[in-house]
Amino acid sequence: MLAAAGVGAAEERVYRFLVGVREADAAGIAAQLGLDVTRVRRLLSSLHDKGLVGRTAELPEGGPERYVPMAPDAALRPLLLRGHEALEWARRGVEQLAEEYRAGGRRHDAGQLVEVITGASVIRQRLRQMAYGAGEMRWLCKARPVALAAAENDEEWELLARGVRYKTIYERELLEGPGMVDNVARSIRAGEQARAVGTLPVRLVVADSAMAICPLVYESAEGVDASDRAAGAADRAGEPTAAVVHSSSLLDALIALFESQWAAATPLHVTDSGELADLDGSPRPAVHLADDERYLLSLIVAGVADKAIASQLWVSQRTVQRRIQALMRRAGALTRTQLVWQVAQRGWLG
Repeated sequence: MLAAAGVGAAEERVYRFLVGVREADAAGIAAQLGLDVTRVRRLLSSLHDKGLVGRTAELPEGGPERYVPMAPDAALRPLLLRGHEALEWARRGVEQLAEEYRAGGRRHDAGQLVEVITGASVIRQRLRQMAYGAGEMRWLCKARPVALAAAENDEEWELLARGVRYKTIYERELLEGPGMVDNVARSIRAGEQARAVGTLPVRLVVADSAMAICPLVYESAEGVDASDRAAGAADRAGEPTAAVVHSSSLLDALIALFESQWAAATPLHVTDSGELADLDGSPRPAVHLADDERYLLSLIVAGVADKAIASQLWVSQRTVQRRIQALMRRAGALTRTQLVWQVAQRGWLG
């Protein structure tokens, strides 16, 4: 009964006897319980260390040491608490060992690093499972979706409302599809960070830098010739196949691919009239830039340091940094590298 508190069966038997008689010496306990007196002394010593029994303050002259039981609620509560803490540490230890076991398995078994799934419905289900368990989702969206069209991605708005972050790069051909502009504009208004590029190398979804899904085979039946069919490349015509990539160097490479595409992509915005801006990506004249802004941009593009720019413009370095931040906001850039890219894309220095 008291094993959970770290009290053995023999110790519990001695303690219960003392609770009944209130006071006894080792020899008396041994005689009543039919135990060896030496063993009883060891049990009493252990119970004393655990705070379950105490020694009487006054002993009869020349008499044996006598023991009394301590109140069980006061004595056992700390033992139970320590037992609970020990169980919690054990639980954490098991979790750590389990993760080390899985990590070791992944290092020795590539099948645990990359899982192959087949079928549009299976891929859709896995994408939704990833999304509902993530704090951040990153998408590379090419034209002609394989498993999950934008119009079917209803859960994105729900998850955006819950605080899940979405960073999405759209291929421009995809944005030209029916209803796509309104769909993307709605997502941006809901909190999605969106950008666009001319073409994307792959389709990709990354959840929390912990897992990614990347389609492997998604040719339709019409797009596969007879020689490919003969080789078995399209045994399931029209059925897409995707790789689910877990934590590994391969996942790190896919994340790096996304970030490089993100840095080069053009930010998309919703205008006051509700339209999606920056869709065509064509260079734009910088007629709205003042001469000093154009000069500042030319110095930034040339790689001139802030201190030197401040000296040339006869302003403080802090003023230079503030003006650069304002230009970055107008260009939809998060870094100076992105600002230089946007300046070239928009033709601001024409």
